[in-house]
Amino acid sequence: MKKIIAVANQKGGVGKTTTTINLASAIALEGRSVLLIDLDPQGNATSGLGIDPRSLKKTVYNCLIKDTKCEFVRVKSAIHGLTVLPANADLAGAEIELVNATGRETHLKDVIGEIVEQYDVIFIDCPPALGILTVNALTAASSVLIPVQCEYYAMEGLTRLLGSIERVRQSFNPGLHIEGIVLTMFDARNTLARQVADQVRSHFTEKVYRAVIPRNVALAEAPSYGRPGILYNAASAGSQAYVALAKEFLTNGKESAR
Repeated sequence: MKKIIAVANQKGGVGKTTTTINLASAIALEGRSVLLIDLDPQGNATSGLGIDPRSLKKTVYNCLIKDTKCEFVRVKSAIHGLTVLPANADLAGAEIELVNATGRETHLKDVIGEIVEQYDVIFIDCPPALGILTVNALTAASSVLIPVQCEYYAMEGLTRLLGSIERVRQSFNPGLHIEGIVLTMFDARNTLARQVADQVRSHFTEKVYRAVIPRNVALAEAPSYGRPGILYNAASAGSQAYVALAKEFLTNGKESAR
C-alpha cells in the first residue's frame, strides 16, 4: 500500500484526531505496519495513545528543526504494529522557526524520507489550520483524508479545504489527491445532520466512505484514558464504525490513487 495520508480539516472539532487515532489503530490491528505522525502542537494524538507529551525529551519538533533522525524520536505504542512520531507544545515554535527556512514546505517530507519504506501506511494528524505545519503535511502526503462533521457550514468548510489542497497541489505536490471523506459526529435523529450527510454524498459520491462515525460517548471518553476508542469500548457504536471504516479502507479500493 505504502500510503502517506494527511488527515486534515481547517475547522477544529470535527473528529480529526479521533479519526486518526482509531483508524491507525484499527489498521495496525489488521496486521499492517503503521506510523502516526502527530503534527498538532496540542499533542492530542500522542496523549490519546497513552504517551505523555510532557515526558518526551524529543518530538517531531526535533526532526523538523534540529535535524534529529526520526528513528531516534519515534515511540512504539501499546498497539502492536503502531508507531508514533510524537508531538508536544514545543511544536508550536516550529511555525515561527520554519517561516524563513529554506525549503520550509518540504521539511517533513525530507525528514521522513528515510523511514517511509518501513511502514505500510503513514497517517499525519494535521493542526486545524492551514499554517506551515499543515502545508508540510500536504506536501509530504500522497493523499488527504478529510473528516467532515455533519453540521451547518460543513460544505463551506470542505470547499475551502479543497481549495487549499489544490493550491498545495499546484505549488508543491502535483500527485496529491483525496483519499476519502469521512462523515463524523453523525446523529441520525438530527434532521440537519441527515441533510448534510446527503449533501456531502451528492457532491462527492464515491469519495465518501460508507462507514459513518456517530456521536458517541465512548469515543469522547477514550482519550482521557490514553486509549483509542476501539480498545476502550470495542462494543460501542463509535468503535464499531471505525473498525468498519478500516476494513472499508483496506478492502474496497479507497487506498488506490484517484
